[in-house]
Amino acid sequence: MSGESDCTRTSPSAGSPSDNELLPDRPKYVCTLSPDLVTKAREELQEKPEWRLRDVQALRDMVCKDYPSLGTCLDDAFLLRFLRARKFDYDRALQLLVNYHTCRRTWPEVFSNLKPSAIKSVLESGFVTVLPHRDPQGRHVVCIRPDRWTPSNYPITENIRAIYLTLEKLIQSEETQVNGIVILADYKGVSLSKASHFGPFVAKKVIGILQDGFPIRIKAVNIINEPRIFKGIFAIIKPFLKEKIANRFFLHGCDLNSLHQNIPPVILPEEYGGTAGKLDISAWNELLLASEEDFLHDFSELVLPCDSSPHDLLVSGDADEKQCDDSLRGMKPQLYYCY
Repeated sequence: MSGESDCTRTSPSAGSPSDNELLPDRPKYVCTLSPDLVTKAREELQEKPEWRLRDVQALRDMVCKDYPSLGTCLDDAFLLRFLRARKFDYDRALQLLVNYHTCRRTWPEVFSNLKPSAIKSVLESGFVTVLPHRDPQGRHVVCIRPDRWTPSNYPITENIRAIYLTLEKLIQSEETQVNGIVILADYKGVSLSKASHFGPFVAKKVIGILQDGFPIRIKAVNIINEPRIFKGIFAIIKPFLKEKIANRFFLHGCDLNSLHQNIPPVILPEEYGGTAGKLDISAWNELLLASEEDFLHDFSELVLPCDSSPHDLLVSGDADEKQCDDSLRGMKPQLYYCY
């Protein structure tokens, strides 16, 4: 992704056969999907290979017309992420793209200096990693372990930065764009003190990004080893979840057999009753850290158009912060009760 806007260049009309000739500096898209995934994308995402570039051009034209100062990348492969995430609905894909940039602009604690080397300590802690094998549906499994975080070492926003970079790396794959991902969150050892860092304000921002500000399909969230305190955590999260996403949460407690109904043991590490050996975080850490230069190029500074209307913005600022602070005060008694 490039921070330089292409809207100042001549944009050919949708369906023009000479797109690549008029814009020689834009990488030509080459589909890397297998025949089976092409079929899956057609059936689940309404993606028609014969119309793919026409659809991309239509979204590109909408960006240049409605948000000429967005400063976004307009490459075919990049825009396809947003079309696939919204099943080729142009309007929804455009809003997702605007939200993607709005999130980055309105949360500097997360998005400033965002690169793998800056969150190396989080990666080394094992807070977030990706299992080496995909599940039977071709989905990567993102493993999150909050017990690996020591709040006195760094703020919760560093964990969010690590998760965001992990998702950015995963979504580069067209296979992941079509199949989506699965999350495995191990809440073993999560205490009240840790839970208190994840108040409604942070929860709303994180969920806002995952639901409305990032082009990835989250197909399931598996919670394992959740303590009683998780009832309070989930009470904070649930008001911000869309019904479709809320229905994809599965709470397994300490029941590994229940977990194995969703994620087969053959791809799980021994720590979760699997047969894939000990959980190894080094391979994913090395892959992400080796992508430093790519991220430095991709995460160049982005600017939203100054005429964006309030309903276009995912985060509405001080009013939401005050509302969430009020909600947090109301939630604290519930957290203590659950604990």
